[in-house]
Formats: sequence, structure tokens, C-alpha cells
Amino acid sequence: MKFRIGLFVFAMAFSIVFVFAKQSNNDSFLTYQVDVKKQNLKLFWKDENSKRFGSIENLKLWTEKKSLKLDFAMNAGMYDANHSPQGLYIEKQKVLSPLDTKNADGNFYLKPNGVFFITTKKNAVICTTENFRNNKEIEFATQSGPMLVIDGQIHAAFKEGSKNLNIRNGVGILPNGNIVFVLSKKEVNFYDFANYFKSLGCKNALYLDGFVSRAYLPSQNWIQTDGDFGALLAVTKNG
Repeated sequence: MKFRIGLFVFAMAFSIVFVFAKQSNNDSFLTYQVDVKKQNLKLFWKDENSKRFGSIENLKLWTEKKSLKLDFAMNAGMYDANHSPQGLYIEKQKVLSPLDTKNADGNFYLKPNGVFFITTKKNAVICTTENFRNNKEIEFATQSGPMLVIDGQIHAAFKEGSKNLNIRNGVGILPNGNIVFVLSKKEVNFYDFANYFKSLGCKNALYLDGFVSRAYLPSQNWIQTDGDFGALLAVTKNG
């Protein structure tokens, strides 16, 4: 009898810890999944008049003029001083910025860095820059760095308990092939950010940016429409 009571108490304690951890994750991270075969996910940099969108608000206003509804938006990666995408950027199968394989300082160049892309057959892929090949069947692509998770392993340069804290956003591929976008609601180090993607089952995940990161997700009451970015990632549907 005592043994059964002990098991019951242990199970209840475990359940409380599990629920608390789940709630803590929800409090710490904004998470949005995309089925790229069913949803309209695209990269946006400039409009038809070659004017840079810059902010999520500008993109939202533009989509409304096109009779589209903006379901989700997030900054797509790093950019240089003139707000051009840093590294590879492909939009509608056109290479608008080349792959960057240089060695330099900064998060972008913390190797391995990587590329997130969507093929013309609507498959989402994240790979290291070293393994990337443009087979001319890539509809959208953005390069960034560092990789967060590589073949199921957290980037070797990340240190557990690091005091390098920042707001961060990134993208991962789930076991079912869907895409998951994550924005930290609070400052977080690289290790914990990468570990969250790993906990979701992502074999590969890529860091997009930090500090400036913003997301628009009205279905979760998360409305950030400011910013002055290079490219943006967005999911739209007919309004």
C-alpha cells in the first residue's frame, strides 16, 4: 500500500514538473509551425517598385492592398549597412545576393553557418553552407549563422550557462517536414535557444538574428510591426 502511494505521489510530482516546464517554455518562446505544402510562405525584400519593405507594418499594409491577410511575419536574417540581405538570398528562383563562404567575425560567420530554403516542390530544408548546392529548383532561400542544431546535435561552440543573453529568432525543420519559427520572448543564450529546437525534434535549425528580432502572430496575440530589416519571412492567405 505504501509502495502504491509512493508511486502516486511521484507521478503527481512528475506531472506538475512537466506542466510547469511546458508553461515555462510557452512563456519563454513564441512558436509557429508552417506546413509549406499547404500554407503560402514566402520571402519579401522589395515590392514591385523596388522599394524595400523594411518593417512588418509596411509589409502588412502592402499585403492588404493585394487583398491578402498577413498571418505571420518575422525578420528573415541578417543584413548589411544598406539593408541588403547578408549572404545568399533567393526570391522566386532568382539569386539576388550570392552565397557568402568567407571567414570573418560575428554570429553570421560562426561556422558552421547555414541556409534555409524552400524548393519549387515545396520542401523545406536547412543545411550547412558547406553542403549547400543550388540545383536551380530553389524558390526561396536565406543564409544566416550560426547553425543552432546540426544533424541533431547542438552547435559545438555553444556553452551551457553562457551569460551571452539576447532576444533571438530562428528556424528549424520538424520531424514531419514542417517548418517551425521561434522567437524568444526573453533574453536567452545560444545553448538554451538551440536546445529548445532540439526539444521539438529538429535535426537541423538555423539562427536568423537577435536583438532587433520581431514577429507578427495575431493568432497568439503577438503583435510587433516595427523594425527596419532587410528581408522578411511571411505567411499570407487570401483576405
